Amino acid sequence: MSDRLTVLFMPESAHGPTNQCIGIGKVLLDRGHKVVFAAERSWEGQLAPLGFVEALVDLAAPDPDATDEAAGQFWIDFINETAPEFRKPTIEQLSTFVQPTYQALIDGAKYVEPQLKAIIAEHRPDVLVEDNVVTFPALMTSGAPYVRIVSCNPLEMRGSEIAPLFSGYAAADRSGWEEFLAEFDRTHQGSWEDFNAWVQEQGAPPLQPREFIHTSELANLYVYPEELDYLADRPLDDTWHRMDSSLRETDGEFEMPAEFLDRPEGAGIIYLSLGSLGGADIGLLQGLIDVLGKTDHKVVVSMGPRADEIRLADNMVGASIVPQTKVIPQVDLVITHGGNNTTTESLHFGKPMIVLPLFWDQYDNAQRVDEQGYGKRLSTYDHTEAELLDAIDQLLGDSALRERAAAAGEAIRARKGLHVGADVIEKVGLDHVATR
Repeated sequence: MSDRLTVLFMPESAHGPTNQCIGIGKVLLDRGHKVVFAAERSWEGQLAPLGFVEALVDLAAPDPDATDEAAGQFWIDFINETAPEFRKPTIEQLSTFVQPTYQALIDGAKYVEPQLKAIIAEHRPDVLVEDNVVTFPALMTSGAPYVRIVSCNPLEMRGSEIAPLFSGYAAADRSGWEEFLAEFDRTHQGSWEDFNAWVQEQGAPPLQPREFIHTSELANLYVYPEELDYLADRPLDDTWHRMDSSLRETDGEFEMPAEFLDRPEGAGIIYLSLGSLGGADIGLLQGLIDVLGKTDHKVVVSMGPRADEIRLADNMVGASIVPQTKVIPQVDLVITHGGNNTTTESLHFGKPMIVLPLFWDQYDNAQRVDEQGYGKRLSTYDHTEAELLDAIDQLLGDSALRERAAAAGEAIRARKGLHVGADVIEKVGLDHVATR
């Protein structure tokens, strides 16, 4: 095509941001554009088969002794060591989990800067797209336009009339907001000041207070359905564009077992997923499986990185990774950790949720799903068996909720969020090319 663009994506290495960038990238690829992924090296061999250019980066010095097995063990060890932090109130997690996570991401951004500059020089992208929570100065100083994607809960776009990011606090109760923000400042100010100074040393603009990433002056995207959004309490300017969902079209098919369709009256089909990190908490996941195994419901389980240690019940099927976007349309209820991808994908297909948050913005998603009436938030580690089973029965038995969720899903699908995102990125790139 005469207006063929080169689009460079720089996603966070986690599955959620990378998968949603894959979704947008595939639309752009199908339109004839060249799509380059400056993804973290663990994605090697997974992106090229989809038609993308792999320009992979290391976020830390490579370990010469590392193997795939060692990488998997790293996350298992990480969860074993960190899971006790997830039992704490969110305000206490600011110092013990959120700040160290930000610092690790900052360290990665510093390490990758020369690699990104080299990749940009080689591929000369017409537009650069970042889906992360920390900035990469090379993306800001290349001379090409920059688009930011927020694929976390949109409390990340802060405002005085909405609850603090990472708090999981209710919109209707402001009693803890000020204390939470003060603790965020106390625990994060040092990291922010150091990072802000380094960012400016690289030639990028200064960061805004409490912000670790730049907002684009041209166009910004965020992934969240209108039905859960905060726009009434925190309006956004016209650089912001909402993608109600970002449903990748690259997942393989999933055939529901025939015996799942023949089940007792009142029994439903449930999808259970705690994400790649939650799935490594073997005690938590196995405990949920054991409870669900006592019911008449049928269950599809995303078993995570320790799948070989999981014991499924007779009413279940599962695998370490399942094609989630092909599973959710076929189930009646989703039990999730509240990751942004799973939350938005569940509502995309009109499915109510039980949310068991673990960390980061999962508490915010859990709270929003609950207070907007599309599911229930439970205490991840302290809920009782009866509470879980009662929540399942209530959600499966609430025909009005199921109808409302189905209607929301139909509306979300009609808004074609994936194509909204691709349109915005494409326009920014074409406008830039036209003015060169």
